[in-house]
Amino acid sequence: EELERRRMAASVHARIDSEVVVTACRVRLARLLGNLMANAERHTTTTIEVVVAADSPHAVLEVIDDGPGIAPADRERIFERLCRLDDARRKDPGGSGLGLPIAREIARVHGGDLYAADHPTGARLVLRLPLAA
Repeated sequence: EELERRRMAASVHARIDSEVVVTACRVRLARLLGNLMANAERHTTTTIEVVVAADSPHAVLEVIDDGPGIAPADRERIFERLCRLDDARRKDPGGSGLGLPIAREIARVHGGDLYAADHPTGARLVLRLPLAA
């Protein structure tokens, strides 16, 4: 539902397992997803992929863009408040550097985590939350 509400300049391909359920605040999860999608849209070349699947005991959401990616040395830095890498400043000079830190905090408040993972073409942000009982 959240993906359908967003108007995106990039093409979005979603693979969502509707059986994956978490216990969380819907408004906060919508904000988390919105922050991830805004980040992906800022950096993508043409396509964003969104995947939701179960990896027991976790639900996993991946947002993958086909942009320049995130250097391994910067994968933790992007979650620091006010951190804006050079590429981000060029593409969106008005950004605040708060979207990803807020998204990670929402994940952690819900017993999960958010991190940047390896991907051969672009950036891959991974959210893991406990599956609902």
